[in-house]
Amino acid sequence: MFIRFVVSERHAKSNQAQGIFSALYVLEDQGELLPHEKVWLAELESWFNEHLRRPSRFAWSSRPNAPGRAITWLKLSATDHVSRMRELVAFLEHKDVVVEELRTEKPGYIVYEDEHQVAAMPFAHETF
Repeated sequence: MFIRFVVSERHAKSNQAQGIFSALYVLEDQGELLPHEKVWLAELESWFNEHLRRPSRFAWSSRPNAPGRAITWLKLSATDHVSRMRELVAFLEHKDVVVEELRTEKPGYIVYEDEHQVAAMPFAHETF
């Protein structure tokens, strides 16, 4: 089982719902974060950078110009990661941002996988 937290805005490249980090960056860019919230967010972002690898692929092809349309999903077994994502969800909801939790057993065609996550190209008939 895989889990993803999204907001209603769509990602330009994948046409899928944006993940919550994108929503957090929008709040930051709009000046909506207080100084202590920026520090807290930076600490959580640092934790994710240290404990979650950046996928090496977001496309079917390994060509340099291949469109990267894959979206990332956490594995439910990545309990620390999911727990910290829920902290971010609670913060966004406190800021009146609606977050939806998606779960699936079939995230699409997997182009990258590690112990905590997958990056998958959504099936043609799927929109998350």
